[in-house]
Amino acid sequence: MMISEGDLDQLAEIELQKDEEEQEELGEGPAPPGGSSWQDISHPYYDVARHGILQVTGDDNYGRKLIIFSCCCLPPSHQLNHQRLLEYLKYTLDQYVESDYTVVYFHYGLRSTNKPSLRWLRDAYKEFDRKYKKNLKALYVVHPTNFLRVLWSVFKPLISHKFGKKLTYVNYLAELREHLSYDQLIIPPDVLRHDEKLRAAQKGGPPPPAKVPPPRPPLPTQQFGVSLQYIRDKNKGALIPPVMSQTVSYLKEKGLRTEGIFRRSARVQLIRDIQKLYNLGKPVDYEEYEDIHVPAVILKTFLRELPQPLLTFPLYERVQDIVRVETSLRVTKVKQMIESIPEHNYIVLKYLVCFLHMVSQESIINKMSPSNLACVFAVNLIWPGQGSVSLNALAPLNIFTEILIEHYHMVFSSRSPPGQVLP
Repeated sequence: MMISEGDLDQLAEIELQKDEEEQEELGEGPAPPGGSSWQDISHPYYDVARHGILQVTGDDNYGRKLIIFSCCCLPPSHQLNHQRLLEYLKYTLDQYVESDYTVVYFHYGLRSTNKPSLRWLRDAYKEFDRKYKKNLKALYVVHPTNFLRVLWSVFKPLISHKFGKKLTYVNYLAELREHLSYDQLIIPPDVLRHDEKLRAAQKGGPPPPAKVPPPRPPLPTQQFGVSLQYIRDKNKGALIPPVMSQTVSYLKEKGLRTEGIFRRSARVQLIRDIQKLYNLGKPVDYEEYEDIHVPAVILKTFLRELPQPLLTFPLYERVQDIVRVETSLRVTKVKQMIESIPEHNYIVLKYLVCFLHMVSQESIINKMSPSNLACVFAVNLIWPGQGSVSLNALAPLNIFTEILIEHYHMVFSSRSPPGQVLP
């Protein structure tokens, strides 16, 4: 028997009411939406963006952009134009869907008062055509409820088997650690509190915290997760870390004309295996992997796992201010800021940006302009000392990185430290 859309809508409403009753049993009332404050009132979708419903925050463990949707930040339906919300979602995703990306959906906080209609959800799914679905590599649904099972009944005829395999249900936040860099997530406080209450409500209360063994000292051959200085000291004073010089050399020779270079991810286990080889001081031959995107992901992973970003923590707030600098003065300002970082960081940064400038010179073929490269590399070059990079903070980071790459010769013109190496 066919179930009408009206019946499904009613069924969904019943399940949402049950969710709300269960939340009240956990001592959770309807919390007001609490998105991060959005400062940029010139944003074309400021009316939607200001709620903090959507966040783009760095990359996951495998070099894929992390996009977060938080239901608890949805205001009541009468305060939000859902058509505008759909346009905003597409506007934001359009900046990233050419690259591989991951979506984390926080379901907690969806209520009868703020939920979009099933018709809207169906229309939205159709709007997100192959362009959006092709490079979505994983969709994590956190704190699922019976309401989502009803939704599945609605969408099952529309969802391909291939797309369905990308979906993972996550019952507790801790489970996300298995899949992505948990520390990069922007998790609303309401979701954190809900997760704590869910765990406490488990039989016998929350499990005792696992004893974490003390961290092992790094190997002398370690490349990932250690400082530039450590790598230099253990590699006879080499200014450019071996993993960086090897990936850049290989990509310069084989990858400059590869369309979408740095936009694709690679098999997770393969990346882990190569990291292990580097950390053990064993040789890595990229020819045997027959995939130019493997060294590209390794390079991004190396940068992302540095204990302190290449551009350093102190520079983060100054980079955020680049949007307040008059456009004609930005290159000079970027040059001044770059000259303030430690010499070793400067040498490594100049080496990397010189290579990225070479990549951008082939953008007619590889489709990687300075702007496109900046979208990929900005969050791997700098991040805050505390917390994650928010969507609001991404624009200045991207602008700064784009200037670095596009105006490489001008930005790095006046400082050539002793021992400077270029690709």
